[in-house]
Amino acid sequence: MEKILEVINVTKMFGGLAALNSLSLTVQKGLMTLLIGPNGSGKTTLINVVAGLYKPESGTIRFEGENITGLTPHEIYRRGLVRTFQIPQPFTRLTVFENLMTARGSNRGENFALAPLRRMWMDDEENVAREAARIIKLIRLEHVWEQPAYKLSGGQMKLLEVGRALMSGARMLMMDEPAAGINPALAHELFTHLRELNKKTGVTFLLIEHRLDIALPYVDKVYAMHMGRLIAEGKPEEVLSNSLVVESYLGR
Repeated sequence: MEKILEVINVTKMFGGLAALNSLSLTVQKGLMTLLIGPNGSGKTTLINVVAGLYKPESGTIRFEGENITGLTPHEIYRRGLVRTFQIPQPFTRLTVFENLMTARGSNRGENFALAPLRRMWMDDEENVAREAARIIKLIRLEHVWEQPAYKLSGGQMKLLEVGRALMSGARMLMMDEPAAGINPALAHELFTHLRELNKKTGVTFLLIEHRLDIALPYVDKVYAMHMGRLIAEGKPEEVLSNSLVVESYLGR
């Protein structure tokens, strides 16, 4: 299967602590991959390094074959690799539709020189609006498309974040604890939507989630981390039965 992300011997230090210790892993294109491990194992540090929020001391990160090590977050975002956060941060006073419209970027109508020349950018604006309407249906928020973002539930806000990523042209999403703060029934609904989006769009997902009982039924592959290292990988049932994974969670 084709690789979309490669992390090769990456080390990230915080003082004398190796948050990532020569860590290597590969994410396959089109899959939903889950990253697990006890608190402090380095999961969030890993996606922050991949997203460009932290620079590694050593190692290489490749996205779709391109070396992106050390690029800034906005440069990585523009390449189609998008990271979302535990607490969504939409434009709260804008509607769902408007939030999606702003995510496209490179709108010629926002250029001071071109703004008065309506004919030069109206077609672009209409195309973006049609794409926003298509994605609103994909993320199943068509019933709230005119509502300001601050009125959305926690799960709806997380779907809106996914929608904004899709509007930007994302080909891979890294999500940090998407089920955080959501009751189990709604968390299952959220993961169902994510799985449907994965199948319909082909977008790759790398997820961090502590609520394994909720996440495991929806993912294709699992990586387990402990103390900055990768200790297991494989199908969900294989990783959960791995003795090193059991020991890391039990603290033995």
